[in-house]
Amino acid sequence: MLSVESIDLYYGAAQALRDVSITAETGKVTTVLGRNGVGKTSLLRAITGREPISRGAIRFEDREISKLKSYDRARGGIAFVPQGREIFPLLSVKENLETGFAPLKRSERYIPETIYDLFPVLKDMLHRRGGDLSGGQQQQLAIARALITRPRLLVLDEPTEGIQPSIIKDIGRAIDFLRSQGTMAILLVEQYFDFARDLCDTWAVMERGAIVMSGTRAEMNEDEVLQRLAV
Repeated sequence: MLSVESIDLYYGAAQALRDVSITAETGKVTTVLGRNGVGKTSLLRAITGREPISRGAIRFEDREISKLKSYDRARGGIAFVPQGREIFPLLSVKENLETGFAPLKRSERYIPETIYDLFPVLKDMLHRRGGDLSGGQQQQLAIARALITRPRLLVLDEPTEGIQPSIIKDIGRAIDFLRSQGTMAILLVEQYFDFARDLCDTWAVMERGAIVMSGTRAEMNEDEVLQRLAV
């Protein structure tokens, strides 16, 4: 589904990504772990077209997409849930969800009932302003908005950050359900180790803009990974 091949990314003279390669497969969750400032978000910004790469290639469904604009990647089936959620605080929940219609054909511009099955609280709050929701509810709204686009690759940047434990469990169940449908690949950047470990099929650890460890869930040595994540 997704193949990132030896990419570099710079912000001016500062190198944020160094020879990074990673894959994400349909029906599986790939997690990227690492401390703050190691390049995790830069990797997601490169994949979603928010930042240009200087070397390497990004392939999605066997198509080279490195030169595509972010909106063309969205139309092509890549959905991004950014760190900080970036919902529209003055729009209602329903209006926030409808912003996900942008890359869709007119015939597909409706909110599937599965959205409310995954996040029932949103159905009860359709006419409330997004800014009036709790942090956890806003995170559910951000994920739901991404799912409106019917993605084949869902990219999540630290969805548990600042979220209460009960909603973290709800988000984990939603990701597990989406994986079980076998229609999308999921790429998850996360610092909460237990959440990432329990969900992942494959994983990678980043340090200083590079991937320093990776493998399948069965191959994970938790002590070694935790040592890499320690401040």
